[in-house]
Amino acid sequence: MEKKFMAITETKTKKPKVAKTTTVKTVKAPKTPRVSSKKEKEKPTHVVGGENKVILRIRVRAYESKILDSSVKQIIDTAIRYDAQIVGPVPLPTEIKKYTVNRSAFIYKNSREQFEIRVHKRLIDIINPNPKTVEALTNLTLPSGVDIDVKMM
Repeated sequence: MEKKFMAITETKTKKPKVAKTTTVKTVKAPKTPRVSSKKEKEKPTHVVGGENKVILRIRVRAYESKILDSSVKQIIDTAIRYDAQIVGPVPLPTEIKKYTVNRSAFIYKNSREQFEIRVHKRLIDIINPNPKTVEALTNLTLPSGVDIDVKMM
């Protein structure tokens, strides 16, 4: 028994060529170099009606929101007592720090415990504070656990 293998030849047909389309290129105008002066780079001053604004920015932080709200109310009441213009309190995003701790060191390694610390924040702006307002705010006693950052802008 002889097996005969026949070679099969394939014929390739060529595809007809398609004419290429021409693309139109747009020419951009050359960029002119921008000249910047030092005045543009400086921070703008707060000007209203021809006078400079002085802003006292107070950031208050605490772990407990109730204590934070009571201390913010105390700050606002003190500022209102001395006829200061107030913007806020603005609630800033709560900062959440999460910690994962192993319950056991060796055998039950997959048993873990998770803790989190939440830091609540508020922002208060006092516009054009007079010296009496600043003095009253510095003499203010707030509960422990409340952190205050004061900036003059």
